[in-house]
Order: sequence, then structure tokens, then C-alpha cells
Amino acid sequence: MRTGRGIYAIASATPLERTADSVVLTLSFERADGIEKVALRFRIATALIGDADSPEKLIERITPWLEREFEQTREAALKSIRTERKLLEISFDASNRGPFA
Repeated sequence: MRTGRGIYAIASATPLERTADSVVLTLSFERADGIEKVALRFRIATALIGDADSPEKLIERITPWLEREFEQTREAALKSIRTERKLLEISFDASNRGPFA
């Protein structure tokens, strides 16, 4: 993923978590030089994902959105880790479709 801060590798950090109405994808993104690594979670309504139910397919859908929203998402993820001691969770559903529009 190309950002204003450099190139970041994106990977699924844990297996998908499934509930009756959503899938949770935990991603880590690490800068190519290893200086920074950030993790966050995406809760995606199953109604939005269609046949994109593997981590790889979901990452493909999320990456362009994440590139556009990188600075805000990165800052929010770092703040959540530092102050709340938990991963930021972003939800995509009928009211906030994000990259699944």
C-alpha cells in the first residue's frame, strides 16, 4: 500500500472472526523499513461482503479505502492503542458502507 508516509505491507493478523451478522478482520500494516507497525480491526456486515469471505479478498476491497483514509485511520489506531490499550475497530454496515459501497 502506498501512502504519504511510505510503502506499507498489509496482512491479516488473526483468523477471521465470524458472528451471525458480521465478520471481523484484524489487519496489521507495517512500513517497509520496519519503523512502524499498526494493527486495527474491521467489523464488516455479512450482507456487504457477498462472496469476498476470505481475508485476502477482504484486504483487496479495503486497501483502496485505507489508502485514501490512511492518515486519519493511522492516527486513530495509534491513539486507541496508546490511550485505550485496545485495537481500533471500524465498522462497515448498511449505514457506513465504506469500501463496500
